[in-house]
Amino acid sequence: MTVRIRAEVWSLRTHRCFRALKRAFIRGCRRFGFRLVHFSVQRNHVHFIVEAPDAHSLGRAMKGLEVRMARALNKVMRRRGPVFADRYHGYFLASPREAWRAIQYVLQNWRVHAERERRPPPAGVDPWSSDGWREHWPPLVAEAEWWMLRVGARRAEEEVSTAA
Repeated sequence: MTVRIRAEVWSLRTHRCFRALKRAFIRGCRRFGFRLVHFSVQRNHVHFIVEAPDAHSLGRAMKGLEVRMARALNKVMRRRGPVFADRYHGYFLASPREAWRAIQYVLQNWRVHAERERRPPPAGVDPWSSDGWREHWPPLVAEAEWWMLRVGARRAEEEVSTAA
């Protein structure tokens, strides 16, 4: 899942905005059977890896998460009005390898952006992603429960590392 913000909204990679997003993630990471498993906050968009039992649950949970995020960001910025440029964009992960690649893309997205901007790629864990907040209490993300993200992606990672 990807959600993009409007041009007039501040960069999401600031402490004030991220603090507001963290509260939204805590309240919205488990709703209607939906689980927010990974995220990556970029300057003008957020990537998510999620689990949902069906399209209806996914739609309800994403709408709720977007409302929480928008209200929190508007409060921080002392503004009113829409925060998101459009509806979320989703993609169904159909194989373990695809799931593993998607997780890598989301968690390493800050490196991709650095390369695009011709900056040296950063080292370590992105502090604006779920990897940087795994031990946070209350949790910002839910543990994966479905085979594809819990087991399949890990197996795909092992296959790729042994083949290399």
